[in-house]
Amino acid sequence: MSTTPQKIRFGRIFWPSFWAALIVSIIGLTIWLIVISGIISSFEQEPMKVQSNSVLHMSLDTRIAEKGQTKFNSSTFSIDKSIGLADILHGFETAKDDDKIKGVYLELEGASCGYATAREIRNAINDFEKSGKFVIAYNSGEVVTLKQYYIASAANTNYGFPGSNMEFLGLGGELTFFKNTFDKLGVEMQIIRGSGNDFKSAVEPYFREEMSDSSRVQMERYIESMWSDIREDIANDRGLTPEKLDELAENAEIKSVKEAVTHKLIDGAKYKDEILALLAKKAGTKKGEDVELFAFEKYAKKRFHQNQILTNEEEPNVAVILAEGAVARDGDGLTSKRICKLFREARKNESIKTIVFRVNSPGGSALASDEIWREVQLTNKTKKVVVSMGDVAASGGYYVAAPASYIFAEPTTITGSIGVFGMIPYTGKMLENKLGVTFDRVSTNKHSVMTTNRKLTEEEMTIIQESVDEIYVQFKSVVAKGRGLAMDRVQEIARGRVWTGVDAKEVGLVDELGGMKDAIAYAAKQAKIKKKDIKVLYYPIAKEDKLGELLEQMDGGDSNASVSSIELPEELLNYYNQIKQIESLQGIQMRLPFTLNLK
Repeated sequence: MSTTPQKIRFGRIFWPSFWAALIVSIIGLTIWLIVISGIISSFEQEPMKVQSNSVLHMSLDTRIAEKGQTKFNSSTFSIDKSIGLADILHGFETAKDDDKIKGVYLELEGASCGYATAREIRNAINDFEKSGKFVIAYNSGEVVTLKQYYIASAANTNYGFPGSNMEFLGLGGELTFFKNTFDKLGVEMQIIRGSGNDFKSAVEPYFREEMSDSSRVQMERYIESMWSDIREDIANDRGLTPEKLDELAENAEIKSVKEAVTHKLIDGAKYKDEILALLAKKAGTKKGEDVELFAFEKYAKKRFHQNQILTNEEEPNVAVILAEGAVARDGDGLTSKRICKLFREARKNESIKTIVFRVNSPGGSALASDEIWREVQLTNKTKKVVVSMGDVAASGGYYVAAPASYIFAEPTTITGSIGVFGMIPYTGKMLENKLGVTFDRVSTNKHSVMTTNRKLTEEEMTIIQESVDEIYVQFKSVVAKGRGLAMDRVQEIARGRVWTGVDAKEVGLVDELGGMKDAIAYAAKQAKIKKKDIKVLYYPIAKEDKLGELLEQMDGGDSNASVSSIELPEELLNYYNQIKQIESLQGIQMRLPFTLNLK
């Protein structure tokens, strides 16, 4: 008898193991989904309970966007949270009439938003205070920033942590230039701007070492105008003069909370236990008991979501389309694919009588901007479109607003920038000298292979220049028609120049200064909707975000919490984002001429 062991076929081992592993995986996944669904369902069944004599605790420690959301960031294993400006404004509006809410405790350690958004929050605080309820602001953290204080200064009373430093030095900005970096790498940027676009300085960091004269002129005017508005707002709320505030900044007299108290910018320096005791007294809490604090962000999000669900069921008459980010055809940000769809939906909704288009964008793709412009134009023929500009509505962000019937902007809104550019890097020299990579080509015609690895000829540069100029003329025509201006006048205020909201109103690019609430009120009035009958529906339409709620519960209410957060320094992130932006550019661009990091 043979003792040779019999061979076992591979299939007899592999397939049983494979099917067993697959079945176990499916069972495991099913159990996991059941558990997660159960957790989410438990959140659904738990209504938001606000106790009597509550004080809303507002921290603004998350990014303030046009539309709030909570999502998991797989690249950093962290939870990214943002709160929508609409949520915040609705939260204040609802809290005014909520008998359980006694006031708002505004505790700030920085503020992640632009100055136009900050101003809308300030206006909401001022309006809330008119109801007779209180707002107490508490500035804490290592440093009280100007933007943080700007928001806090709207409160009835304003306190600060005794040991905190404070920045009150005016406004300044810094630009980063990459020309020398590209020179070292052997990369040459081939720049094509619209003819006469001397203010279109978005491309300057890639071929200059410093600002051009025209760029400096517009930026100096921008920050001076913004500083003027900031001083005016603070002066009105603090009983001071703008001139006094400018003097304090010029002489650097405020470097700490204690010095701010001396100069009456802050009412007092207090520790947190003293603030909580003050809040308890204001709220009428019994002696010895803690004040009942309720998270403002949670309150605002929940109330806004409930309002939108009810409004959608009760035939809304005003639509607000939220558009934020760089203009592109698809992806993240302000995409023509999504915004065009929202306009079509609002246009077809028979109960909607008018539309407010909220734009917060530095521009981007010329083609995508044109796609959105077309939908705004079509909609405005049947339902009047009123634009509300946020922190920035420049270049492509202004292009999409131009056909609207009326335009609102905040005094500090960056707008205009009517201009076009193209930017094509030449990388062939770098790849050959640094890496030894060379290229050869075959083609049917002399322009068939237009690549970054071959320098453009003069003829090719002329061809691209003609395309850029054609789009620039189209941009000016769109503005002339939309704003009822002569082409000569548009040319004067175009050239890629950026304007503040105040200046944009003066030159005719904006109709009125005001925020989103002002735009909604105006649109409703023009549509002959009585104030008491206004029903606003925001697009994209709010839907239940069970996963977002779960992530917020996992986050524990701490906006900085994460499973394993990987954070880069802010300055490094700024450089990274600028380089990432270069990589994403496709086609001819209508984009903000600078990215200014205000200090």
